Amino acid sequence: MFDELIVKKNPKSSIAEAIRVVRTNIQFSLKLNKGKTILITSSVKGEGKSFVSSNLAVSFAQKNLKVLLVDCDLRLGRLHKIFKTNSKGFSNLLIEDDVNDYKSYIKETKIENLHFIPRGTVPPNPSELLDSPVTKKFIATVEKNYDVIIFDGTPINGLTDSLAFTKFVDKVVVVSACNYTKLDVLENTIKNLKNLDVDIAGVVLNKVPHSSSSSYYYYYDGGYYSK
Repeated sequence: MFDELIVKKNPKSSIAEAIRVVRTNIQFSLKLNKGKTILITSSVKGEGKSFVSSNLAVSFAQKNLKVLLVDCDLRLGRLHKIFKTNSKGFSNLLIEDDVNDYKSYIKETKIENLHFIPRGTVPPNPSELLDSPVTKKFIATVEKNYDVIIFDGTPINGLTDSLAFTKFVDKVVVVSACNYTKLDVLENTIKNLKNLDVDIAGVVLNKVPHSSSSSYYYYYDGGYYSK
């Protein structure tokens, strides 16, 4: 299976460097409001949000920060495939209201300082499950023990999961894909987030051809731009 953790496997690559640029910008953005929690989302399936979220988590961990990566795409989340582990996970924790025992859901990774909670069992009501007091209680609990908490969420278009989840996090990062994401779809995603007064840290342009610039980070401030 292809190893998607490029930051760990090939730290000198242009992709790894681009991820570090994203990390630095997000870290600065978090410090401005003393935040810890980040939701990684996208407009539609296939833009690479899980690739970005997992590599960002590794990059933060390499800065000697204690990082928790949570798969909150309770429908099609695939972080368990990237980290090659699966069992009970975030959905099970929420269903059982098992926040006090959250450590039993955490998986060790081969990366120092990085812990991981997989998706878990696919529930019949992911939106309602995520938009619950248990989620709020969980985040308040893990914030005491981690420096950075990254949530890999669902795509926004057509689903309410990530939109509902935004109220629990400090920053939101939107992943788009070069020659894949339609401009009007991305605009609609940004509009939906703005309507909820979400703090958007930026838009990451993924799947850029190797011949292009290695800078994947696109800062959002009332609009977006490309370099």
